[in-house]
Amino acid sequence: MSTLIVSLPPREPAVPLQEWQWPELPFTLVDKAGHVQRAGRAALALLPRANATVLIVAARDVLLLAAMVPPLKGPKLRQALPNIVEDQLIQDPLGCHIALDPAALPDGRRVLAIVDRAWFRTICDAFTAAGHRHLSAVPATRCLPAPRTSAEAAAAAPADGEVANLADAALAAGAVEPPAHPPAVAAVLGLAAAVEPALVEAGALPVAAGAPRLELAVARGALGEGFAAPAARAAGTLAALAGGGDVELYELGEPGAEPRLASVGRTDGPLLPGAAPLSFDTFARRALTERFDLCQFEFESQPWRFDRATVKRLRVPLALVAATLGVAVIGMNLHWWKLSRERDALSAQITETLLSAFPKTTTVLDPPAQMQRQLDQLRLAAGELSPNDFLALSSGLTRSMGALPLNGIASLDYHDRRLDVGFKPEVKVDPDFSQRLARNGLSGEVDSNTGKWTIRSRS
Repeated sequence: MSTLIVSLPPREPAVPLQEWQWPELPFTLVDKAGHVQRAGRAALALLPRANATVLIVAARDVLLLAAMVPPLKGPKLRQALPNIVEDQLIQDPLGCHIALDPAALPDGRRVLAIVDRAWFRTICDAFTAAGHRHLSAVPATRCLPAPRTSAEAAAAAPADGEVANLADAALAAGAVEPPAHPPAVAAVLGLAAAVEPALVEAGALPVAAGAPRLELAVARGALGEGFAAPAARAAGTLAALAGGGDVELYELGEPGAEPRLASVGRTDGPLLPGAAPLSFDTFARRALTERFDLCQFEFESQPWRFDRATVKRLRVPLALVAATLGVAVIGMNLHWWKLSRERDALSAQITETLLSAFPKTTTVLDPPAQMQRQLDQLRLAAGELSPNDFLALSSGLTRSMGALPLNGIASLDYHDRRLDVGFKPEVKVDPDFSQRLARNGLSGEVDSNTGKWTIRSRS
C-alpha cells in the first residue's frame, strides 16, 4: 500500500477561492515498507497516485485549541463543538470545520483543530477530482520534530560560543536566567508567497520595506500556531512568543534534494540564523505517524462512494462482472434447454413403452402409475398376489414378528396399499423388528404420536 504525502501552501486571505491558483506542491511517495519511491514538486494534476494521500495543512490555516469536550459522539458531538469554541473565534463558528484530537491531554482536555470549512472543502474536492480518493489531513505543527532533551541540547550546542536557541539570544544582553517554560519547536517552512521575485532571485534578506516574509510554524506540545513574518523580525517574534522559554529552530528542506534548505535561490546558509536543517522526508514521516486526522465528520474519507469518478475507476471490474453474469445466465439457459429436451425424450420413451405393452390404453396421464396398475391387474388375473396386497403384507408381517407375540397386536388396518399395525401397550417392540421386516421385503416406520407402525412393500 503506497502513501503520498503532500505539503499544502498557506491560503492567502486576500485571494478569493475562485481565483486561487495551485502552485507546485512538495510531495514524497513511499511504499508499504516505508521506502521513498519519488519526491519533489509537481502540479496538482501531475502528482503520483497512491492508495492513500496524507495532506499536511499549513500551520497558519489551522487553529489549535484545548478545551473540555462533553462525552458525545457522532452528530451530537459535531453540533456541540461550535458552541465550545465560539468565544475564541472571530468568524462565525458555523463556517468552520472543527476536528477533534483522539488523544486527550493529561488534564483531561481535548485538542480541537479549527479550519475554514470552505477552504478545506476546496482542498478536499480538488484532490478528489484529481483522483486521490483516500484522503487524510494533519496540521503542519504536528509534523515538527519532538523537543530535544537537555542532554541532546547540550551535545548540539555550538563550541564557538554561538547562541543555541532564540530565547538565549534574546536574553543574552541582560544575562537573566530564563523562566521555566515548556520548550517550543519552531520551523521555517520557506518563503511566504507574497515575495518580490527580484529579492528572491538575488538571495538577499534586506531589512527594508518589501523584504521577504518567512513562513513559520511553532509547536508547543499538542498545540501550535503558524504565521508569516518579515525575515528581519522573525527571530524577535519567535523569542517573544516563547516567553523566555527554549525554542528549537529548524528550516524545512526541499523534497528529494536533501540536505539543501528550502530557500529559493539560496545555497549558502539558512533563511534564519541558527536554524538547523529539517529534511522533508523527516517532516513527511511525522505526518504518517500522526493520529490526528482533520478529515472528520462530513470530510471523512469514503473511498467507495458511488459517483462518476468511482464508476470511471471501476469500469473494467464492472465490465468483467457484467460479462461474467451474462455468460452465467446464458450458460444456465442452455443447460436448462438441454435438460428439458432430455426430459421430453425420456417422457416420450416411457409413454411409448406403456402403449407398446398395453395398446388398449386410450389416455396417458401418468405413465409410471398407469403401468403399475396394469401390472397389478395382470397379477390378479393370473392368481398372483401383489406385494402391496393385504395378504402379502400380513404374511410378511407374520414372518417378521420374531419374538413378538402374535396376540400382542391390538389393531390392524389396511388402506392405500399399506398396513397400519398397533401393538398393545405392554408389548415392547425390539430394535431388530425393522431389520426383520427388511429381510422379508417390507419397510416399516413408527409414528411417534400414535405409536403405530406403517408397513409397506419395499418394491
